[in-house]
Amino acid sequence: MWLAHQDTCKFISIRNDVRIKKTKYMQEEQNIKQSITEISKRIEAILFWKGEPVNKKDLQKLLVTDSETNTLLSNINSDINIAIDLAIEDLKSILSNRGLCLIQIEDNYTLRTSSSMSGLIEKLQIEELNKDLGKATTETLALIIYKGPIKRSEIDNIRGVNSSYILRNLMIRGLIDKEVDPKNSRTNIYKPSFELLSYLGVTSVETLPNYQEVVNELNKFNEDFNTTESKSE
Repeated sequence: MWLAHQDTCKFISIRNDVRIKKTKYMQEEQNIKQSITEISKRIEAILFWKGEPVNKKDLQKLLVTDSETNTLLSNINSDINIAIDLAIEDLKSILSNRGLCLIQIEDNYTLRTSSSMSGLIEKLQIEELNKDLGKATTETLALIIYKGPIKRSEIDNIRGVNSSYILRNLMIRGLIDKEVDPKNSRTNIYKPSFELLSYLGVTSVETLPNYQEVVNELNKFNEDFNTTESKSE
């Protein structure tokens, strides 16, 4: 009888160990899922902020600059590339029935409106094209005309705000062209379209009024900005 009691106690002890391990495993699994979801939120925010396709390597660099994201990555306890892949799949699932969707071409990611919203977006684009250019749009267009080819980051530095939405509108109107930067294949540059130059009645941007004077002022602004940034680092 004593042996039976001993076997019973041993069985209960083993069962409790199994329960503890199972509970611990479930908690770890839940923590991993939560960490992946939190990383997917950060990826969504980065893609929205950039407003253009982001390469996986650049996405990785942007993520690891944040200490909280590094903590989340350590919770997953796997290679950062695998963590990003898991977060991307999570984001795709989250956006599956939303107005936005995640577009992936090889290792490049971007946010776009869902195909189910195409009718609405088409109507909005037609209305937008019929509007006059606002002050902010005209300002951005002037920068591209006088300073192009120019990167979006340079436009943002000069204007002091994110210019993604305005750049999209200008491209929709056919006023500017976007190309891959020959110096950096992961960056895009913007320049005035041939249609715009034709509309302005000029054969080249150099013939625009006060061209060199404006370019010199913009270059001086960039130099002053870069100097200030270097001192603050």
